[in-house]
Parts: sequence; C-alpha cells; structure tokens
Amino acid sequence: MRVALFATCVNDALYPSTAIATVRLLERLGADVDFPAAQTCCGQPQFNTGYRRETEPLVRRTARAFADYDHVVTPSGSCVAMIRDNYPRIGARAKAEGRGEELAEAAASLVPHVYELTEFLVDVLGVTDTGAYFPHTVTYHPSCHGLRMLGLGDRPRRLLQAVRGLELIELPGAEECCGFGGTFAVKNPDVSEAMGADKLRNALSTGAGVLCGADNSCLMHIGGMLRRQDAPQRTLHLAEILASTEEEPLV
Repeated sequence: MRVALFATCVNDALYPSTAIATVRLLERLGADVDFPAAQTCCGQPQFNTGYRRETEPLVRRTARAFADYDHVVTPSGSCVAMIRDNYPRIGARAKAEGRGEELAEAAASLVPHVYELTEFLVDVLGVTDTGAYFPHTVTYHPSCHGLRMLGLGDRPRRLLQAVRGLELIELPGAEECCGFGGTFAVKNPDVSEAMGADKLRNALSTGAGVLCGADNSCLMHIGGMLRRQDAPQRTLHLAEILASTEEEPLV
C-alpha cells in the first residue's frame, strides 16, 4: 500500500508541524508514507474566488503528482472537499466546453484515492486507538467542510476519546461555522469576526486548555482571535494530538 502525504499549502507555509505529525502518526501505524515533491496548492483559493480556468492547471498538476499512489492522505478536510466535490465539476465543465477531455479524466482518476486523515485512520486502517497520550482538557471544533461536505461524523471524536490522559469536553454550538471560510473572511471581515467571536465565546466557556480541529485554516482564524484577547486557550491540530505519546511527547 503506497501512501502519499498531501501536506497542503497552508500546512507547508504556516503549520509544518501538522504535516510532520501526520507522517509520524501514519508511520507508527505501519504505513509507508511518501512526499511527492511535485505537489502544490490544490487550487481551492482560486476556484472559490471565481477563477475556474486558472484552477485547471492545478487540477492537472495535483493529479499527476499523486498518480502512482494507492492512497493520498491529507490533514485538511477543506482540500479533500475541493478535490472530491469541485475537481469533477471543473473537469466536466472543461469537457463540455470542448477543451478538457484529459482534465476530466485526471480529476476522475484522483478522487477515489484521496482521504482526509481521520477517514483514512478509521475507514482504511481500521484504527481508532492510535496509541496517543495527551494529558490535557480538549474541546473539538468540527470544520464545515469536514462536517457537511465529507460527512466525517464522529470519526474525529472517536479518535480523541481513545487518547490516554485526554479529557474531551463538549463544545457548545459545535456545528456552527467559525467564520473563516477562506476568502469569505477577506471579503466579509465584519461578519467573519462576529461569527468568530461566537465560536470563541463557546470555546472559552468549556474551560478546556486546548481547542482542536482537523483544519488548520479554521484553527488559524480562531487562534488569532484567542491570541489577540490573550485568552488562556491554545489551538492544536488533531494530528498533533494523535501523534503525541509518552515516549515522544508533543513539543
């Protein structure tokens, strides 16, 4: 089973520790993980801003980069949702315009192999107990893409509940959007900030020391608000919790 890590541009540029934790976790569970150097942005920012044709070269590049792997795993539900939901429609639209037969084929060939991290752990590896140890109080924020587009359900919570030493505290209003939404936060900053304030208030009400999630884009938004308020809570990606053990504690 050949497994490729799709790090994503957000993790590569801002949160490399999440990508490192993902590899560490997968290898501990017996996966042979590779990092195709040709990978780059999946095209989500461009597509969501209305630049469909400019996204097409990124679809081709991503499909080529991961063509030889059985599974492509990424710690980002939003990027998985981009590939699963939007790549096929980008390919279909290009094909309908008479200039994208190969683009449609490339998109279709990639989609079945791409997994969000918790999906891969639970559905492919059949694992809910990753052998993790994280002695902290934690509350979990389910991102919109993972919750609504991927239907991750209780997979992240089942993984967290199996972590030794971790006390999982329910997050009020968990299914409400945090307000980031990629370019939404840029185009509608006041609305985004108001939504973030609601999420922040709910997160702090739990008394948890850590707010975790499976998308660093959401955690970046919430974490920035926490820091500006000097709040006694930090954000952390789920992969970093699941990779932490007594022998190799989280740094």
